[in-house]
Amino acid sequence: MDIALAPEGTDLSPYMPDEHGLFFIYHFTAEGVRTRDAVAARWTWRSYQITDLHARQEIGAERALPGPVRDAFLAPSHGCHIDFEDGWLYGDLPDLRHDFSEARGLVHFRFAFNDTMLIGARKQPLESIDAVRKAVENGSRKFRSPAELIEAVTGQSLDGMSAELRKLGDTLDGIEDRVVRDAWHNERQALVEARRQLVVIHRQMATITNLFRHLDHSHRNELPDPINDMAVRLSQRAHTLYHDGEQLQARTRLLQDELMAKLTMQSNQLLYVLSVMTAVLLPMTIISGLFGMNVGGLPLVNTPMGFWVVSAVSLVIAAATYLFVRRLGRGM
Repeated sequence: MDIALAPEGTDLSPYMPDEHGLFFIYHFTAEGVRTRDAVAARWTWRSYQITDLHARQEIGAERALPGPVRDAFLAPSHGCHIDFEDGWLYGDLPDLRHDFSEARGLVHFRFAFNDTMLIGARKQPLESIDAVRKAVENGSRKFRSPAELIEAVTGQSLDGMSAELRKLGDTLDGIEDRVVRDAWHNERQALVEARRQLVVIHRQMATITNLFRHLDHSHRNELPDPINDMAVRLSQRAHTLYHDGEQLQARTRLLQDELMAKLTMQSNQLLYVLSVMTAVLLPMTIISGLFGMNVGGLPLVNTPMGFWVVSAVSLVIAAATYLFVRRLGRGM
């Protein structure tokens, strides 16, 4: 397990918070390289457990945070948002749970940063945070500013959602192949689950696109150029994924329509068979009912061949009815 060191030298696990609700703290030089010297650091990244009481107390006591940023950071989660206030960009964006968490799906991560500080918070391990943290640990990427790191985190999140869309596309390909081969009888539940996941991811893509568009429209003259460029790039990526999700959703609707058409056809075939059986058996039922009446005057009662005569007449009438129904079915 990778370990990050706090300024005081305390070992912190990136997956289990310490007694202050802190997952890890990293310091970066002006060149974007991680350093253990807090004094020489250009900026700092701190990651908290948002549900931890001590973490919330520390964030609430952070004097560098403007009041509106602090209040939004500690407010109960009511969905995604992003805004700019007094040089701080802050928000709540979606991400994918990590593979080892209890269940995969979309959750949120919170952040607030200015030129010298990035504060992040989450409830459980997230894929994008873990990927960026590993890049920091092994030195494979340099982050010269918090904006670059947030762009990397959001980019990783979008990459994860793009991978989920590709998996769902492969799932739809398999379902479509089986539907074409008429081996569709067990595909309804898989298609419903795929459409459910698509709805969730597609909704989040629309949210991210609208958030960065709102940021650009509302704070175009306030945003520093690096943040504005970051917002444009992320908005374009999210917009592309949004259209990819729309195409997959259109495919799921078409597949559902085709499945419903096949189910309707199957139901019609069953109803046709039942109708033919009913029409064929109806004359025989009437004849057996007539001869089953316990009254006098029934014909063929004292005739040794009476049973066979009635049976033959019933079969002839049933055959004639069957041929008549078949001819009607072909003519419709």
